[in-house]
Amino acid sequence: MRKEIKKSPWAWVPSLYFAEGIPYVTVMTISLIMYKRLGMSNADITLYTSWLYLPWVIKPLWSPFIDIIRTKRWWIVTMQLLIGAALGGVAFTIHADWWVQGTLCFFWLMAFSSATHDIAADGFYMMGLNLYQQTFFVGIRTLFYRIATIVGQGLLVMLAGNLEVVTRSIRYSWSLMFYLIAGIFIALWLYHNWVLPRPKEDGEHKDTSASQILSELRYTIVTFFQKPQWIVGICFMLFYRMPEGLLSKVSSLFLIDAPHNGGLGLSPAEFGLVQGTVGMIGLTLGGILGGVVASSDGLKRWLWPMVMAITLPDLVYVYLSYALDSGLFVINVCVFIEQFGYGFGFSAYMLYLIYYSRGEHKTSHYALCTAFMALSMMIPGLFAGALQEAVSYRQFFIIVVATCSLTYIVTSRLKIEPEFGKKEQ
Repeated sequence: MRKEIKKSPWAWVPSLYFAEGIPYVTVMTISLIMYKRLGMSNADITLYTSWLYLPWVIKPLWSPFIDIIRTKRWWIVTMQLLIGAALGGVAFTIHADWWVQGTLCFFWLMAFSSATHDIAADGFYMMGLNLYQQTFFVGIRTLFYRIATIVGQGLLVMLAGNLEVVTRSIRYSWSLMFYLIAGIFIALWLYHNWVLPRPKEDGEHKDTSASQILSELRYTIVTFFQKPQWIVGICFMLFYRMPEGLLSKVSSLFLIDAPHNGGLGLSPAEFGLVQGTVGMIGLTLGGILGGVVASSDGLKRWLWPMVMAITLPDLVYVYLSYALDSGLFVINVCVFIEQFGYGFGFSAYMLYLIYYSRGEHKTSHYALCTAFMALSMMIPGLFAGALQEAVSYRQFFIIVVATCSLTYIVTSRLKIEPEFGKKEQ
């Protein structure tokens, strides 16, 4: 047997979570901008791309089977190869007459592969590192996931926009950009095939049958719906982010839509700066601050300030819909404020998922909570574009602000222990 060479976590943890972030942002954001540039209607864009949340919604249902079918290392490198192939497929089919069906087919492959990659990567992280290393690298993995998001919806969208100017062809420029990402992912696949360690635990499979897994899954789901305040909890998971579920995709389309359609008319390069860079920085800083204050005083103390932070900044889009001639600086400031508020307010949501999942089967229950989290973005996104086209951007943003009342209603019904979230907890 060959001797396993011990590899530093620095050699694979940052690149693994960079590889986890790229396909997600490609499916959720880059696809949105590409379809808009190719002339698809807002209603179709939000409908088709919102369905791409489905793999993350149903992810808890197939995650147990990854533990008994091959190793997590095998799943990681195989999914990275499939993601690279899917990216190449998108690049190839952009030029076809059936480009809508072709690109959506490969985005679906990418979404399912990415969700499976998430399951395997998180499990492998715990197997490949000891407890101290897991604690130390938790911030590193988050950082590189954020970097992947900035690279995806910032630099890569800006690159596609600049290629449009150089090539004078929208399809050709986006095709080149997707071929570039495919090349990056093939390189990541080759690298991780070599650098990922082979933990002994990853090769040990429990003698568990599929029927036993299904029985355990059924018990987990039943106990999930037997928790105290389960109706209020699920309503909170579904409706706390209802305004953001409506806003997230349409706000991006508003930024790049032409002024005669009621949009701001940003170029892809400007969008990459505004939403992909400045917005992501605001989101990250807001999330960091939310975690700091909640760990200091507890979730209950900061719950209502976080609710206001995730709702009130939505007003900036109402302002921008009236001030269509706003300069790039003003647009950057508005997007930063909205994203910072969302990052700060989202901390309450994530902490509540942890709070609800406490007790027996907390890992499985948390996975079910994340399924509701994905569903809370998927459902409003399905009809957001059609609603916007029916009423205009300005009226749509006013409706979004009105739906913030749902956030306040579901939050008012929560009962949270005052000490939860504090540092000593």
